[in-house]
Amino acid sequence: MKRLLPSFPRNRGRVVRGALLPHRRRGARRYSAGSQTCLSCLLLALATSLELSLASEVTPKTAVPTAAFLNSIGIDSTFPDRGQPLDKTIEMIKYTGFRWVRGGIEGLTTAGPTTVQTYLDLHQATGVRFSWGLVSGGADLKRLLETAKVLATNDALLAFEGNNEPNNWGVTYQGERGGGRAPSWLAVARLQRDLYRAVKSDPVLGNYPVWSISENGAEADNVGLQFLTIPEGAGTLMPDGTKYADCANVHNYIYHPNSPGPADNKTWNAAEPGPACKVDGLDGNYGLTWARHYRGYSQAELLTLPRVTTETGCQIGGAITEGIHALNLLSLYLDQFRRGWSHTAVYLLRDRTDEAGNQQFGFYRPDYTPREAARYLHNLTTLLADQGTVPQTGKGEYAIPGEPATVHDLLLQNSDGTFQLVIWGERVAGADSVTVRLGATQALVKVYDPTVGTAPVQTQTNINSLSLTLADHPLIVNWRVSSRNSAVGGS
Repeated sequence: MKRLLPSFPRNRGRVVRGALLPHRRRGARRYSAGSQTCLSCLLLALATSLELSLASEVTPKTAVPTAAFLNSIGIDSTFPDRGQPLDKTIEMIKYTGFRWVRGGIEGLTTAGPTTVQTYLDLHQATGVRFSWGLVSGGADLKRLLETAKVLATNDALLAFEGNNEPNNWGVTYQGERGGGRAPSWLAVARLQRDLYRAVKSDPVLGNYPVWSISENGAEADNVGLQFLTIPEGAGTLMPDGTKYADCANVHNYIYHPNSPGPADNKTWNAAEPGPACKVDGLDGNYGLTWARHYRGYSQAELLTLPRVTTETGCQIGGAITEGIHALNLLSLYLDQFRRGWSHTAVYLLRDRTDEAGNQQFGFYRPDYTPREAARYLHNLTTLLADQGTVPQTGKGEYAIPGEPATVHDLLLQNSDGTFQLVIWGERVAGADSVTVRLGATQALVKVYDPTVGTAPVQTQTNINSLSLTLADHPLIVNWRVSSRNSAVGGS
C-alpha cells in the first residue's frame, strides 16, 4: 500500500525539549511608613489598571468537546491475515487509546483468520469503530453493505470509504477497467457513485457518511472525482449532480519529495487545506488535481470542505529518528484536528511482518514493543480521557499575545467542565517563550507534559497568567470554572 520514501541526510540540528518557566514575582523594596501608604495606593492602582488591561486582551473562545478530538484519533491496523493476533491488537489499541480503525472487506473471509466477528471482537474489547471500505481494488458492493450492516447493528460502524489509491491498484467494475494504468477513470467514478447511492438508499445504512476514494488527484481523465457532488457546468465526463461522497479523503503523508526532511511546522503544514501545502494534501486532490490539473473547489471552499485522512504518518530512517517520529505523530493528530480534519488515521499500528516488513512506520515494532510514539500517545489520551459528552461547551477566556508561528493551541472542554488548553510547539531546534493570559484569576491551574508522563509538571494557584516555553511537543493546561464563574479547581 505504501511507496517507500527516500533516505534523507542526517539532520545536524538537535531537537530541543520543551521546558516550563515559573511565573515570577518581583520583590518589593523598603520605604518609610508614609511613603509606603502612598506607594501601596499607587501599586494598587497600577495592579488594577494592569489587570483591566490584561483582561481587555483576553477574549472568550468556545471550547471543543474533548471527546470530539479523541474520536478523531484513528489507526491503520493489521489483522491475523498479516501475522498479528487479535489479542495483541486489542492490547496495543487499549494502550494507545485509538478511537477508530480503518477496515474493509479486503482479506475478509468466512473461515478466517479475519472475519466480521474479528472486527466485532475488537470493537467489544476496545470500543473502536470502523471506517468500512472496498480497500485496494475492491468492487463488491453487495458484500460491502452486507458486512457493514453487521457492524452497524452492533454500533461498530463509523463511515464508508471508497477505493484505496486506485491510481496504484486500479479497479474492475462491471467489466470495465479503470485507474491504475488504464487510460480512463470512468470505472472508478461509476463504482464510487453506485457505492454512494447504495448506502444512502439503504434503510439501515443511509445515515452513515460516505468518504471518497483516496488519491483522486491522479485522475487520468476528468471524471469529476475532485468534487463530492459535481456542480453544474463543471464540464466533467460524469453528469452534473453526480454524488460521490459526503467527505473528502486524503493521504497527506508529512514527508514528501516536495517536503523531504525535518522542518519547523512540519505536521502543521501537511494539514494545510490550501495550495501552500507541499505534500499530497487537500488542494492537490480537490482544488487543482496534481496529475492533470483539473479544477475542483476554490480556495475558499476548501477551507470548509468536510475532510478526513485515512492514511498519513512517517517512516523511520535517515534523518527521521524514533524520537522525531514520535514527536511528529503526536503533533500530527493535534494539527489535523485543529485545521479541520474530523478524523485522522496514521499508518501503521505495528510494523508489518509480511513482504512490507522493511517499512518502519508503526507505533509498535514487529515484536510488539512500543516505540516512543506509542508512549507519548498513551500519555496524551490518558490525560485527556473523556467518554462523556458536553451538551454545550463553555467559553474559556485566554490569550497568547504575540503567539509565534511555530506555536499552536486548541481549547478543549471535558464533560466534567474542565478546560484543557493544549499548546504545542513545532520547532526542529530552539524554543519559543509564551505567556498564557487567563480572563480571570483561577484557583488551581495544572500543566501536563505527555512526553514526560501523566502527572502534573507544574501546579499553580490563584493565577491569571502562566509563562511556558515550547519547543517540539504539546503541553496541556487545565483549569476549571464553576457555574458562578469562580474557580473551583482542576483535574
